[in-house]
Amino acid sequence: MGTGTLNHNTTNRSRVTNGFDMPMLVALAILIVFGLVMVFSASWDYSLKVNEDAMYIFYRQILWLGFGLFVFTFLAFFDYHHWRKLVVPAMAVTILMLIVVLFLPNDGGPKRGLYNGSIQPSELAKLVLILYLGVWLYAKKQFLENISLGLIPLGVILGILCGLIALEPDFSAVATVLVIGGLLFFLAGGDMKQISILLVVALFAAVFVSVFHPTGRARVESYIQGLQDPMKSSDQVQASLGAVVNGGWLGTGLGLSRSKFQQLPLPSSDSIFAVIAEELGLLGSVALIGLYAFLFWRGFVIARRAPDMLGTLLASGMVIWIAFEALTNVAGIVGLIPLMGNALPFISSGGSNLVIMLSAFGIISNISRQTGGGATITDEEWRSYSAVVNLRGWNGRRRVSRPRRASRSEE
Repeated sequence: MGTGTLNHNTTNRSRVTNGFDMPMLVALAILIVFGLVMVFSASWDYSLKVNEDAMYIFYRQILWLGFGLFVFTFLAFFDYHHWRKLVVPAMAVTILMLIVVLFLPNDGGPKRGLYNGSIQPSELAKLVLILYLGVWLYAKKQFLENISLGLIPLGVILGILCGLIALEPDFSAVATVLVIGGLLFFLAGGDMKQISILLVVALFAAVFVSVFHPTGRARVESYIQGLQDPMKSSDQVQASLGAVVNGGWLGTGLGLSRSKFQQLPLPSSDSIFAVIAEELGLLGSVALIGLYAFLFWRGFVIARRAPDMLGTLLASGMVIWIAFEALTNVAGIVGLIPLMGNALPFISSGGSNLVIMLSAFGIISNISRQTGGGATITDEEWRSYSAVVNLRGWNGRRRVSRPRRASRSEE
């Protein structure tokens, strides 16, 4: 390795070592401000009709943002290694909250929220699951090929969370939990046979829900009909596609969406991407997706430079989760996949999602701040972490390491 390359790598690392990852924080700030603007644009009419205050939902979003920024700041300075002692009680509290919400009175709809629906334990469960699995996989990395120490414990914790969330029901959260669990197990170097078993079980669960549960069956049937004829899609997808078409390339202008007044259900939350597409057009929508892609890339850069395998697992899991949430929301709105009800991260109105997403980036920021602090990932750790994508591919080379053969030697 030449001296120039060494100096270049040292310079790049020092940018993150001396503080926060500024490119990531700038992109995050832009996304948050943009989200506030779009929440107001999409919600003022509904707020005026229901609460006689056009600013009601917007003000609530501001309050949750303030709390979320406080949590973000705390977690950015809270050493992520301490989670090794806290994940078990955190998981216990999360499971307790998931149980409590099932016994609360409701109006016959889904049982998902505490405190008048403002706090959704299923959102917290996604974050806690990443922390729990990151710590567990880091501790058991040498034994993951043993099915009794790998797949079975993983299946138990995923089964408990998915079972409780399915009882609400919130099948989008169930799907997210399964994706998070499977990908983290894969990234930690889990045996491919065990991963295949997990995929089969997840596929069986998806088929069961789509066939026997009324909500799942209705969404799948509507999706299939929509593929055959867009006019037979669900009312939400039809309204969303109409908004996208009406927006064209450049959009109708900020605040000038017509669909949000009548056709679109939940325009400030589940359907907010359709409002964005109508008001800002295809170019604005692509710019938003590009912003998510930039955050995804920065998160993986931080994961690649993490001081240890635990940091790599946590950062990787969180950016994959956030990207999955954004992808399923956008794809569902335009009819590419069945509607799942996932919020659009940092954009959709709702306190739980905003605070949890900011918490995730707080932890990612703490990992980035510790880069180069003295600890490094050993060759043995990277042999265990064999399935992870080699992030040097972002610099022009794309390569996925084969099981049990990866190394982290610098070239």
